[in-house]
Amino acid sequence: MDQPPYVMDHRRRQLVLAAIEERCLERDWNLLAAHVRTTHVHIVVTADIRPERIMNDLKSYSSRLLNHNRLDHPDRKRWTRHGSTRWLWKDEDISAAIRYVVHEQGDPMAVFEAEK
Repeated sequence: MDQPPYVMDHRRRQLVLAAIEERCLERDWNLLAAHVRTTHVHIVVTADIRPERIMNDLKSYSSRLLNHNRLDHPDRKRWTRHGSTRWLWKDEDISAAIRYVVHEQGDPMAVFEAEK
């Protein structure tokens, strides 16, 4: 690492969550849950493309929004090169992932849960 770890305050977390919601809507991806924490993000989404593509797209879009709002230097590195991506095939696995993202991360920060 050539920069200190990226830590998101309340405003940054809210902007990242807004970027995730907006991009999912634009791409017609079904956002089921998201939780933006101070140092990382959890997302559950359904789409017809590979999860790595979704992850990279959401990272890029979030960074653009943060840069647009001039909260960091444009050269600021925020995200790891990769991240955890899992395919969820069963309804009970999807429900468990949503529960984990929304309710099992500690105190709620910037949280989205789709209406059931």
